[in-house]
Amino acid sequence: MSGGDGHGIAGRVAIVTGGGRGLGRAMTLGLAHAGVRLVATAARELAEVEAVAQEAERACGDDRVRPLLADVTRAEDCAAVVREAVAAFGRLDILVNNAGRGMKYVSDTFLTEPTRFWEVAPDTWRMVIDTNVSGPFLMARAAVPAMLEAGSGRIVNMSMNRETMRRRGFSPYGPSKAALESETAIWAQDLEGSGITVNALLPGGATLTGMIPEKLPDGARAGLLSPEIVVAPLLWLCSDAAAAVTGKRLDARRWTGPQPAGAPGHDALENVAW
Repeated sequence: MSGGDGHGIAGRVAIVTGGGRGLGRAMTLGLAHAGVRLVATAARELAEVEAVAQEAERACGDDRVRPLLADVTRAEDCAAVVREAVAAFGRLDILVNNAGRGMKYVSDTFLTEPTRFWEVAPDTWRMVIDTNVSGPFLMARAAVPAMLEAGSGRIVNMSMNRETMRRRGFSPYGPSKAALESETAIWAQDLEGSGITVNALLPGGATLTGMIPEKLPDGARAGLLSPEIVVAPLLWLCSDAAAAVTGKRLDARRWTGPQPAGAPGHDALENVAW
């Protein structure tokens, strides 16, 4: 099975950070099935992205996913990821900034017992901000020169609902994603006219990923979204149909697919700034 889904992105090259589990795993496999070759990273658990690469190889018939251990908070690691993608596949078209740290690093009971901001350990605050805010900057900074040289590219930053950015007890995760959306809006303007787009993508609700605690209130896990919900809108954002879409946020839960004019249906797209 070679992959390919009609989006016209087969043969392109991507980087997906945090590609070993949850949303990252779903997007890595989705891109691979669409014919994209990619580097998928993990900060600590190389075995996880190796397993995803093997899964893609079994499904697609070749080794189109390269697993790599890299910490997005380290500029030298980010540069190494870009070098690996270009050396292995000859180009770089897509960057998905997915690697992140969530509220479970603050408390295992963050969903039921909010932690007030002054109760958060400074080291925990720095870790979340470094990963969720500085990490996308360092990866985009490393990736953009190759995209500028090619005259095109796609940067997709994984975001979340605005309600969660304001939710009581959600420091520093909420502020980190608000900052990421600000980065998205500013970078889109900085890259205007370059052929490189920058957009935010969010599942549209609580999603079954490693950021969710194992122990949840009765019935809560059944209401979680599947990570695969983001794959179809991601493939569209990476396609030529979305070449004019930049500085936007795309809510996967509202996604109904591209309409005849090429734009997504319903109200899935909105401006990043609010």
